Amino acid sequence: MRTDDGATRVVIEEFPVSASAAGPYGVAAGPDGALWTTLVHAGAVARVTTDGEVRVHPLSSATGGPTVIVPGPDGALWFSEYRGHRLGRITTDGEVVGFELPTPESGPYGVAAGPDGAVWFTELAANRVGRCTVDGEVTEFPLPVPDAMPSAITAGPDDALWFTLNQANAVGRVDLGGAVTLHRLPTPDAAPVGITLGGDGALWFVEIGASAVGRITVGGEITEFPLPDSGARPHAVVAGPDGACWFTEWGGNGIGRIEQDGRTERFPLPTPGSEPHGITAGPDGALWAALESGALARIAVGTGG
Repeated sequence: MRTDDGATRVVIEEFPVSASAAGPYGVAAGPDGALWTTLVHAGAVARVTTDGEVRVHPLSSATGGPTVIVPGPDGALWFSEYRGHRLGRITTDGEVVGFELPTPESGPYGVAAGPDGAVWFTELAANRVGRCTVDGEVTEFPLPVPDAMPSAITAGPDDALWFTLNQANAVGRVDLGGAVTLHRLPTPDAAPVGITLGGDGALWFVEIGASAVGRITVGGEITEFPLPDSGARPHAVVAGPDGACWFTEWGGNGIGRIEQDGRTERFPLPTPGSEPHGITAGPDGALWAALESGALARIAVGTGG
Protein backbone atom coordinates (compact mmCIF):
# COMPACT_ATOMS: atom_id res chain seq x y z
CA MET A 1 0.00 0.00 0.00
CA ARG A 2 2.93 2.36 0.63
CA THR A 3 5.95 3.36 -1.40
CA ASP A 4 9.46 3.29 0.04
CA ASP A 5 9.09 6.87 1.27
CA GLY A 6 5.93 6.00 3.23
CA ALA A 7 3.42 7.51 0.81
CA THR A 8 0.19 5.72 -0.05
CA ARG A 9 0.15 4.32 -3.58
CA VAL A 10 -2.88 5.48 -5.54
CA VAL A 11 -4.06 5.37 -9.16
CA ILE A 12 -6.91 7.66 -10.25
CA GLU A 13 -9.01 7.04 -13.37
CA GLU A 14 -11.93 9.13 -14.61
CA PHE A 15 -15.07 7.69 -16.23
CA PRO A 16 -17.28 10.16 -18.14
CA VAL A 17 -20.89 10.02 -16.97
CA SER A 18 -22.61 12.94 -18.64
CA ALA A 19 -22.20 16.26 -20.32
CA SER A 20 -20.51 18.63 -17.92
CA ALA A 21 -23.72 20.63 -17.60
CA ALA A 22 -25.47 17.64 -15.96
CA GLY A 23 -23.23 17.76 -12.89
CA PRO A 24 -22.57 14.46 -11.06
CA TYR A 25 -22.88 15.39 -7.38
CA GLY A 26 -23.60 12.52 -4.97
CA VAL A 27 -22.37 8.95 -5.40
CA ALA A 28 -23.18 5.67 -3.65
CA ALA A 29 -22.41 1.99 -4.03
CA GLY A 30 -25.63 0.13 -4.83
CA PRO A 31 -26.61 -3.38 -3.76
CA ASP A 32 -26.31 -4.42 -7.42
CA GLY A 33 -22.53 -3.93 -7.55
CA ALA A 34 -22.78 -0.65 -9.50
CA LEU A 35 -22.23 3.00 -8.62
CA TRP A 36 -25.21 5.38 -8.52
CA THR A 37 -24.75 9.11 -8.95
CA THR A 38 -27.08 12.10 -8.93
CA LEU A 39 -26.98 14.55 -11.84
CA VAL A 40 -27.81 17.73 -9.98
CA HIS A 41 -28.28 20.02 -12.99
CA ALA A 42 -30.10 17.51 -15.20
CA GLY A 43 -32.67 16.14 -12.74
CA ALA A 44 -31.55 12.54 -13.17
CA VAL A 45 -29.85 9.61 -11.46
CA ALA A 46 -27.26 7.55 -13.32
CA ARG A 47 -26.11 3.98 -12.81
CA VAL A 48 -22.44 3.41 -13.62
CA THR A 49 -20.79 -0.01 -13.66
CA THR A 50 -17.22 -0.37 -12.43
CA ASP A 51 -16.04 -0.65 -16.04
CA GLY A 52 -17.75 2.62 -17.01
CA GLU A 53 -21.07 1.59 -18.59
CA VAL A 54 -23.65 4.35 -17.93
CA ARG A 55 -27.44 4.26 -17.79
CA VAL A 56 -29.29 7.52 -17.00
CA HIS A 57 -32.71 7.57 -15.33
CA PRO A 58 -34.49 10.95 -15.71
CA LEU A 59 -36.60 12.09 -12.76
CA SER A 60 -40.08 13.61 -12.91
CA SER A 61 -38.57 17.11 -12.85
CA ALA A 62 -35.41 18.24 -14.59
CA THR A 63 -35.05 21.07 -12.06
CA GLY A 64 -35.41 19.15 -8.77
CA GLY A 65 -31.69 19.26 -8.02
CA PRO A 66 -30.92 15.70 -6.86
CA THR A 67 -27.93 15.88 -4.55
CA VAL A 68 -26.98 13.28 -1.92
CA ILE A 69 -27.68 9.58 -2.62
CA VAL A 70 -27.25 6.59 -0.28
CA PRO A 71 -28.21 2.91 -0.08
CA GLY A 72 -31.52 2.63 1.73
CA PRO A 73 -32.65 0.07 4.30
CA ASP A 74 -34.92 -1.57 1.70
CA GLY A 75 -32.53 -2.54 -1.09
CA ALA A 76 -33.16 0.66 -3.09
CA LEU A 77 -31.21 3.92 -3.37
CA TRP A 78 -32.57 7.05 -1.66
CA PHE A 79 -31.70 10.61 -2.61
CA SER A 80 -32.64 14.19 -1.85
CA GLU A 81 -34.01 16.71 -4.34
CA TYR A 82 -32.89 20.00 -2.88
CA ARG A 83 -34.81 22.29 -5.22
CA GLY A 84 -37.77 19.93 -5.63
CA HIS A 85 -38.27 19.60 -1.85
CA ARG A 86 -38.67 15.83 -2.18
CA LEU A 87 -36.99 12.62 -1.18
CA GLY A 88 -36.57 10.13 -3.98
CA ARG A 89 -36.29 6.36 -4.06
CA ILE A 90 -34.92 4.45 -7.06
CA THR A 91 -34.74 0.68 -7.35
CA THR A 92 -31.85 -1.05 -9.06
CA ASP A 93 -34.23 -1.58 -12.01
CA GLY A 94 -34.67 2.18 -12.34
CA GLU A 95 -38.18 2.54 -10.86
CA VAL A 96 -38.48 5.95 -9.19
CA VAL A 97 -40.87 7.13 -6.48
CA GLY A 98 -40.86 10.65 -5.01
CA PHE A 99 -42.04 11.67 -1.54
CA GLU A 100 -43.11 15.28 -1.07
CA LEU A 101 -42.07 16.76 2.27
CA PRO A 102 -44.68 18.39 4.52
CA THR A 103 -42.72 21.61 5.10
CA PRO A 104 -42.73 23.94 2.05
CA GLU A 105 -39.35 25.05 0.69
CA SER A 106 -37.59 22.57 2.98
CA GLY A 107 -34.47 22.03 0.86
CA PRO A 108 -33.57 18.44 1.79
CA TYR A 109 -29.86 17.70 1.48
CA GLY A 110 -28.18 14.97 3.55
CA VAL A 111 -29.64 11.45 3.60
CA ALA A 112 -28.74 8.37 5.66
CA ALA A 113 -30.21 4.98 6.48
CA GLY A 114 -31.00 4.88 10.19
CA PRO A 115 -30.65 2.00 12.63
CA ASP A 116 -34.45 1.92 12.93
CA GLY A 117 -35.09 0.88 9.32
CA ALA A 118 -36.07 4.41 8.26
CA VAL A 119 -34.33 7.04 6.14
CA TRP A 120 -33.13 10.15 7.97
CA PHE A 121 -32.43 13.45 6.22
CA THR A 122 -31.62 17.09 6.78
CA GLU A 123 -33.70 20.06 5.65
CA LEU A 124 -31.08 22.67 4.89
CA ALA A 125 -33.55 25.46 4.16
CA ALA A 126 -36.16 24.61 6.81
CA ASN A 127 -33.68 24.07 9.68
CA ARG A 128 -34.95 20.60 10.53
CA VAL A 129 -33.95 16.96 10.62
CA GLY A 130 -36.47 14.49 9.24
CA ARG A 131 -37.31 10.80 9.33
CA CYS A 132 -39.04 8.98 6.47
CA THR A 133 -40.30 5.41 6.58
CA VAL A 134 -39.84 3.26 3.50
CA ASP A 135 -43.56 3.85 2.83
CA GLY A 136 -43.08 7.61 2.77
CA GLU A 137 -44.39 8.65 6.21
CA VAL A 138 -42.40 11.71 7.27
CA THR A 139 -41.71 13.14 10.74
CA GLU A 140 -39.76 16.39 11.15
CA PHE A 141 -37.75 17.63 14.14
CA PRO A 142 -36.94 21.38 14.41
CA LEU A 143 -33.43 22.33 15.49
CA PRO A 144 -32.78 24.38 18.64
CA VAL A 145 -30.78 27.10 16.83
CA PRO A 146 -32.06 29.23 13.92
CA ASP A 147 -30.65 29.22 10.39
CA ALA A 148 -28.20 26.43 11.18
CA MET A 149 -28.22 24.91 7.66
CA PRO A 150 -28.08 21.22 8.63
CA SER A 151 -26.09 19.50 5.90
CA ALA A 152 -24.73 15.93 5.78
CA ILE A 153 -26.00 13.19 8.08
CA THR A 154 -24.80 9.69 8.97
CA ALA A 155 -25.68 6.85 11.33
CA GLY A 156 -23.47 6.74 14.42
CA PRO A 157 -22.35 3.78 16.54
CA ASP A 158 -24.81 4.70 19.30
CA ASP A 159 -28.28 4.18 17.75
CA ALA A 160 -28.43 7.86 16.80
CA LEU A 161 -27.84 10.02 13.73
CA TRP A 162 -25.05 12.60 13.57
CA PHE A 163 -25.12 15.62 11.29
CA THR A 164 -23.28 18.84 10.50
CA LEU A 165 -24.71 22.32 10.96
CA ASN A 166 -22.93 24.40 8.36
CA GLN A 167 -23.94 27.85 9.61
CA ALA A 168 -24.16 27.04 13.34
CA ASN A 169 -20.54 25.83 13.38
CA ALA A 170 -21.51 22.62 15.13
CA VAL A 171 -22.05 18.89 14.88
CA GLY A 172 -25.45 17.60 15.99
CA ARG A 173 -26.78 14.32 17.32
CA VAL A 174 -30.42 13.28 17.04
CA ASP A 175 -31.70 10.17 18.78
CA LEU A 176 -34.45 7.99 17.36
CA GLY A 177 -37.05 9.92 19.33
CA GLY A 178 -36.00 13.24 17.82
CA ALA A 179 -34.06 14.71 20.77
CA VAL A 180 -31.19 16.88 19.47
CA THR A 181 -27.83 17.62 21.10
CA LEU A 182 -25.37 20.12 19.63
CA HIS A 183 -21.57 20.16 19.92
CA ARG A 184 -19.97 23.49 19.04
CA LEU A 185 -16.73 23.42 17.04
CA PRO A 186 -13.60 25.13 18.39
CA THR A 187 -12.74 26.87 15.11
CA PRO A 188 -14.96 29.83 14.18
CA ASP A 189 -16.63 29.77 10.77
CA ALA A 190 -15.48 26.21 10.09
CA ALA A 191 -18.70 25.54 8.09
CA PRO A 192 -18.78 21.72 8.39
CA VAL A 193 -20.39 19.76 5.54
CA GLY A 194 -19.58 16.05 5.10
CA ILE A 195 -19.67 13.53 7.97
CA THR A 196 -19.08 9.79 8.23
CA LEU A 197 -18.62 7.05 10.82
CA GLY A 198 -14.92 6.19 10.93
CA GLY A 199 -13.35 2.82 11.48
CA ASP A 200 -12.34 3.91 15.00
CA GLY A 201 -15.96 4.34 16.16
CA ALA A 202 -15.78 8.15 16.07
CA LEU A 203 -17.49 10.54 13.65
CA TRP A 204 -15.25 12.26 11.12
CA PHE A 205 -16.31 15.45 9.37
CA VAL A 206 -14.87 18.04 7.03
CA GLU A 207 -14.80 21.81 7.49
CA ILE A 208 -15.16 23.53 4.13
CA GLY A 209 -14.70 26.99 5.65
CA ALA A 210 -11.57 26.17 7.66
CA SER A 211 -10.02 23.62 5.24
CA ALA A 212 -9.74 21.09 8.04
CA VAL A 213 -10.92 17.61 9.01
CA GLY A 214 -12.54 17.03 12.39
CA ARG A 215 -13.17 14.03 14.63
CA ILE A 216 -15.80 13.82 17.35
CA THR A 217 -16.33 10.96 19.78
CA VAL A 218 -19.80 9.91 20.92
CA GLY A 219 -18.92 11.64 24.19
CA GLY A 220 -18.47 14.94 22.36
CA GLU A 221 -14.67 15.24 22.39
CA ILE A 222 -13.57 17.16 19.28
CA THR A 223 -10.19 17.19 17.53
CA GLU A 224 -9.49 19.25 14.41
CA PHE A 225 -6.74 18.63 11.84
CA PRO A 226 -5.96 21.60 9.54
CA LEU A 227 -5.06 20.66 5.97
CA PRO A 228 -1.80 21.88 4.40
CA ASP A 229 -3.74 23.67 1.65
CA SER A 230 -5.84 26.46 3.16
CA GLY A 231 -7.84 26.59 -0.07
CA ALA A 232 -8.70 22.87 -0.19
CA ARG A 233 -12.33 23.38 0.89
CA PRO A 234 -13.08 19.73 1.76
CA HIS A 235 -16.67 18.79 0.99
CA ALA A 236 -17.53 15.11 1.56
CA VAL A 237 -15.88 12.32 3.56
CA VAL A 238 -16.16 8.53 3.77
CA ALA A 239 -14.48 5.73 5.71
CA GLY A 240 -12.19 3.83 3.36
CA PRO A 241 -11.40 0.11 3.19
CA ASP A 242 -7.85 0.83 4.42
CA GLY A 243 -8.87 2.12 7.86
CA ALA A 244 -8.40 5.78 6.89
CA CYS A 245 -11.00 8.39 5.93
CA TRP A 246 -11.04 9.82 2.41
CA PHE A 247 -12.43 13.19 1.41
CA THR A 248 -12.97 15.40 -1.59
CA GLU A 249 -11.20 18.74 -1.93
CA TRP A 250 -13.68 20.86 -3.82
CA GLY A 251 -11.43 23.90 -3.86
CA GLY A 252 -8.16 21.99 -4.27
CA ASN A 253 -9.29 19.71 -7.12
CA GLY A 254 -8.03 16.67 -5.29
CA ILE A 255 -8.78 13.70 -3.06
CA GLY A 256 -7.50 13.65 0.52
CA ARG A 257 -6.72 10.83 2.93
CA ILE A 258 -6.47 11.13 6.71
CA GLU A 259 -5.35 8.49 9.18
CA GLN A 260 -6.67 8.14 12.71
CA ASP A 261 -3.66 10.03 14.08
CA GLY A 262 -4.34 13.00 11.77
CA ARG A 263 -1.65 12.29 9.17
CA THR A 264 -2.93 13.54 5.81
CA GLU A 265 -2.07 12.97 2.17
CA ARG A 266 -3.38 14.60 -0.97
CA PHE A 267 -3.83 13.20 -4.48
CA PRO A 268 -4.57 15.66 -7.32
CA LEU A 269 -7.26 14.81 -9.85
CA PRO A 270 -6.12 14.42 -13.47
CA THR A 271 -8.53 16.99 -14.92
CA PRO A 272 -8.37 20.65 -13.82
CA GLY A 273 -11.60 22.17 -12.54
CA SER A 274 -13.22 18.81 -11.69
CA GLU A 275 -15.23 20.12 -8.70
CA PRO A 276 -15.28 16.88 -6.66
CA HIS A 277 -18.28 16.51 -4.36
CA GLY A 278 -19.55 13.15 -3.09
CA ILE A 279 -17.30 10.18 -2.33
CA THR A 280 -18.04 6.54 -1.49
CA ALA A 281 -16.32 3.21 -0.95
CA GLY A 282 -17.05 1.22 -4.10
CA PRO A 283 -17.98 -2.44 -4.53
CA ASP A 284 -14.58 -3.11 -6.14
CA GLY A 285 -12.41 -2.06 -3.19
CA ALA A 286 -11.68 1.39 -4.65
CA LEU A 287 -12.96 4.83 -3.66
CA TRP A 288 -15.25 6.63 -6.10
CA ALA A 289 -15.84 10.39 -6.24
CA ALA A 290 -18.44 12.39 -8.17
CA LEU A 291 -16.97 15.20 -10.25
CA GLU A 292 -19.42 17.95 -11.13
CA SER A 293 -17.45 18.48 -14.34
CA GLY A 294 -19.12 15.33 -15.71
CA ALA A 295 -17.34 12.18 -14.51
CA LEU A 296 -16.77 9.70 -11.71
CA ALA A 297 -13.22 9.28 -10.44
CA ARG A 298 -12.03 5.83 -9.35
CA ILE A 299 -9.30 5.99 -6.70
CA ALA A 300 -7.53 2.64 -6.46
CA VAL A 301 -5.44 2.25 -3.30
CA GLY A 302 -2.30 0.14 -3.13
CA THR A 303 -1.64 0.04 -6.86
CA GLY A 304 0.83 1.74 -9.11
CA GLY A 305 4.29 3.03 -8.27
